[in-house]
Amino acid sequence: MSKAAAPPIELASADPSIAQEMTRWLAHLGAERRLSPKTLEAYGRDLRQCLDFLCAHWGERVTLARFAALEATDIRAFMAMRRADDIAGRSLMRALAGLRSFGRFLEREGKGKVGALSAIRAPKVGKTLPKPLPMASAKRLADADERAGEERETWILVRDAAVMALLYGSGLRISEALGLKRREVPRPGEGDVLVVTGKGNKTRMVPVLQNVLALVQEYVALCPHPLPADGPIFVGARGGPLSPRIIQLAMERLRGALGLPDSATPHALRHSFATHLLSRGGDLRAIQELLGHSSLSTTQIYTGIDSERLLEVYASAHPRR
Repeated sequence: MSKAAAPPIELASADPSIAQEMTRWLAHLGAERRLSPKTLEAYGRDLRQCLDFLCAHWGERVTLARFAALEATDIRAFMAMRRADDIAGRSLMRALAGLRSFGRFLEREGKGKVGALSAIRAPKVGKTLPKPLPMASAKRLADADERAGEERETWILVRDAAVMALLYGSGLRISEALGLKRREVPRPGEGDVLVVTGKGNKTRMVPVLQNVLALVQEYVALCPHPLPADGPIFVGARGGPLSPRIIQLAMERLRGALGLPDSATPHALRHSFATHLLSRGGDLRAIQELLGHSSLSTTQIYTGIDSERLLEVYASAHPRR
């Protein structure tokens, strides 16, 4: 049975033809490009804000013809208005990307070419370096005994430790770890790789340590709920899907116990995986494959982290300091 069509979008600032094309555009991005619901929501919100601005800017409702005739000054005025609202550079970049996507969609559909959008440069965004954890701290986060004093069932403590061990041991995103099916995780001694599904439904193979598999197997043995082969291997307290928020809360408790900064999040374990591999001579291309990055430039941010560490060692240890 096919899914029901999305309800038409209503826009006070634009002609119904724009609303119709916006509905079709978002449906296309969801079905064909497989963008996440959060990204679709953000793109839709950005386009609405642009249309509201243009309506006030021009003093009339926006039509398809008028939108196609956008000038670069109109887009710059919109971006300036958003920047005046203290919108971060990344959000401005996303807004421009969404507008360009909508413009390309209109062009493919024969509804006009919005040439002005390609003439606008994307705002510069400062690169923020991930903050990896010290190796010893990363290992302790995957130790269930660190939370032995908490009033929680043992199987839950072991479950949380197993998830964190996968994040650090294999460099998984939290969604990838929680998306693993039981049949996809080998028993200790029966395999040493995982096939995970990442962003854009792309699959990749990653190595997994035997002591991590042993921790996962310990959780499976203790779990009071059925874990069918085709079901998720990690479940919540009542046997339903395990929410990422549960792992985030577990990490928050451990931060306090281990004296770690607020930057110590589940995603920081993935950053730590990459940084620690690189610091021990890991190849950047290989790390790119392990992380599932589509572009090497995304992985190259870790060279900055390692350079910082080397400079710190140099500054503290050089005999002529």
